[in-house]
Amino acid sequence: MSPRLVLLLAAVCGVAVGNVYFPQSITPAVAAGLHVSAGAAAGIVTAGQAGYTAGLFLLVPLGDRIPHRRLLTTLLVITSGALLLAAAAPGLPPLIGLSVLIGAATVIAPVVGPLVAGMVPPQRRGETAGLLLSGGTGGMLLSRTFGGYLAQWWSWRVPYVLSAVLLLVFAALLRRALPPTLPATRRPYPALLLEPLRLLARERDLRRSCLYQASVFAAFCATWTCVALLLTGPAYGYDARAVGLLALVNAATMLLAPVAGRRTDRHGPDRVNLICAAAVVAAAALLALGATGGIGWLVAGTLVLDVAMQSGMVANQVRVYAISDSARSRRNTAYMTCAYAGGAGGSWLGLRCYQTFGWPGVCVLVGVLAAIALIHLTVTRAQRAEPVAGVPEVRPPGTLEPCRVQR
Repeated sequence: MSPRLVLLLAAVCGVAVGNVYFPQSITPAVAAGLHVSAGAAAGIVTAGQAGYTAGLFLLVPLGDRIPHRRLLTTLLVITSGALLLAAAAPGLPPLIGLSVLIGAATVIAPVVGPLVAGMVPPQRRGETAGLLLSGGTGGMLLSRTFGGYLAQWWSWRVPYVLSAVLLLVFAALLRRALPPTLPATRRPYPALLLEPLRLLARERDLRRSCLYQASVFAAFCATWTCVALLLTGPAYGYDARAVGLLALVNAATMLLAPVAGRRTDRHGPDRVNLICAAAVVAAAALLALGATGGIGWLVAGTLVLDVAMQSGMVANQVRVYAISDSARSRRNTAYMTCAYAGGAGGSWLGLRCYQTFGWPGVCVLVGVLAAIALIHLTVTRAQRAEPVAGVPEVRPPGTLEPCRVQR
């Protein structure tokens, strides 16, 4: 796995992830172009997210069953075709149906992660996971910015066409660049679908990673779901482009994910997770200061939040991939499904808190969600450091027993 191939895969992840997020910025243009209400047009966002969740459960486990080159190129071609059909959609119902298909087929990043983890040395997994996450985060943030501007300058159909062309180019590149891989299992498809649930029940480190990422990603989604309401509300009075510009500023944080990966390789995932959970608590305090009309506090708070979320995801993925060399795609299915379920729950709770308590309520929610991960991490580290009565102390190889002088 050469560095050039890792960068190519990171770019593929970025464009694929962007297909789930650029509809968030083009819904006003879709509403105007198809002569529907803005609330109805927002259905394409929900449909894409629902399709992505279904793809995590139904398609990602196939990474252990089908050679990666064939699986990735097939998913890219299917997504590209669905995007082109969406660009030509004559009305909202077919566009919503195609959005479900696009979301389901664009689960490229969860398939690429286990592939790369199995082709690099264990001491480089954190760094490469950080690079892949940088690509995905860049696609998530930049797609909203450029999608909105393309829809405003030309048409809401242009982002669909541009993404489709890029995915076809990447499919051709990956077909030539990816080395052949052997399937990790020959188990039938129904058994693959049940395996993530069995792994989640059996493996403690997998459950820990799911809890930490679900908590922090819920805080992240609650913030980004409600910050648009704050910026366009009476406190600031900006238009929708301000949200895209804030996302563009935060795109700089994707450069820090590889740094978090190297720290994870050196110090282990638990220490990185602990720092990230504490950073999210600090981000909640910074965001709360932004309620009074100081845009600088919002920029600082979202920057800290984004860095903490990305760094924590790198640490959690390293922990998941280190459990065993087998069934990585099935473990990643369990992990990613829990993370996105947490994100969906965070968005729902964030909206309810904003409607009831305003922006300060959202900030309290972010702090509480981060505290869940922080408390669990602190208790777990304390339990591991405390010797258990009746159990002999395990010493590293080569360590001599202490001398005892008998009198």
